[in-house]
Amino acid sequence: MSGVGQSRRGAWRAALACMVTLAVAMGLGRFAFTPMLPIMLHEGKLQLEAGGVLASLNYLGYFLGAVSCAAIGFKAKTMVRGGLVATAVLLIGMGVLHSFTSWGILRTAAGVMSAWVFVFASGWGLRRLAETNSPALAGVIYTGPGIGIAMTGLLGGALGRWGSEAGWIGLGVLAVVLVALIWRIFDDGDLPAATGSTAPSPAAAGPAASASARSDAIWLVALYGLAGFGYIITATFLPVIARQALPGSSWPDFFWPLFGLAIIPGALIGARAPIHWDNRLLLAVAYALQALGVVLSVAWPTITGFALGSLLLGMPFTAITLFAMRDARRLRGNAAAGLIGYATASYGVGQIIGPLFAAPLAQRTGSFQLPLLVAAAALALGSVLFALVWSRSRRRQAF
Repeated sequence: MSGVGQSRRGAWRAALACMVTLAVAMGLGRFAFTPMLPIMLHEGKLQLEAGGVLASLNYLGYFLGAVSCAAIGFKAKTMVRGGLVATAVLLIGMGVLHSFTSWGILRTAAGVMSAWVFVFASGWGLRRLAETNSPALAGVIYTGPGIGIAMTGLLGGALGRWGSEAGWIGLGVLAVVLVALIWRIFDDGDLPAATGSTAPSPAAAGPAASASARSDAIWLVALYGLAGFGYIITATFLPVIARQALPGSSWPDFFWPLFGLAIIPGALIGARAPIHWDNRLLLAVAYALQALGVVLSVAWPTITGFALGSLLLGMPFTAITLFAMRDARRLRGNAAAGLIGYATASYGVGQIIGPLFAAPLAQRTGSFQLPLLVAAAALALGSVLFALVWSRSRRRQAF
């Protein structure tokens, strides 16, 4: 019994360490820019279009980091620790340096670090959970981005009252403290780098992919890119959008943390979705929820509308990634890493395009209404097409 208890404690230790890791790398390193952007706009340090460029550079860095993981030969704990330290330094650098060029370099590098940490920490953590027979704790790991986003929203806005420099440096110091708390846990075993960069716990490999499986893989890659484009405009500009709609209100500072908090139950629920449920149908539902969340910020630009929109956008955020990875494993089994890489690249391209499309249009028109409607339409299209692919598959199986 003591061995079982020790194994359980080890599983929780690994899950919580990875949760904090993703909170730092994703929530702080990647998404701290969202609550800091309106402060920098107010200070006159950025124009909206320039803010969109910085956001897209971060997503470009994430794309480059994700596609480079397979070529990295370092151990998982080395990549995780190095990425976390770099994330803290890059956050502090945003407050210390003051040129647009330096900010662009820092945000691009932060994107690379967040991708590396996400991939290698996921591989390390999920392997540890498999070794301790605790795969259900995977949902705990993927609450990390939501927790980090909530922290950036609550603390970034508060620290930003003393200026954007104080906000960035304060978030960097917070990252240092969190990294110190979990540093030694990554000594508890390790994985070869190759394992960290592939899909965790894949299903057993099946026969050679049929024409229908190849078609499903193409659909997955294409439609996953719509998710990246569809959510990123709101995720990048939510506080700015809310402040335009609710001038003088204190509520806009709380919608971004609410988005982060909504990710937490979504991750836990998504991780427990039964394996026999069809991933394409689950993705169709998740896309539809996010589309509705985006539309609410346009059709109902009130405190209630933004709150509901933030919840509906946040809850499926991590679940979409989990379902897409699971569908890739369904199609490719142990050879799923390549398909996951293509899907991640597609998602990354969608994220890069989103701010570059939205910011100039919003600056010219004075409103994010049109970019948001396009984003919602992209998510709705993805939902419909996933449902059609699922329906076609059902008919094919019936015959």
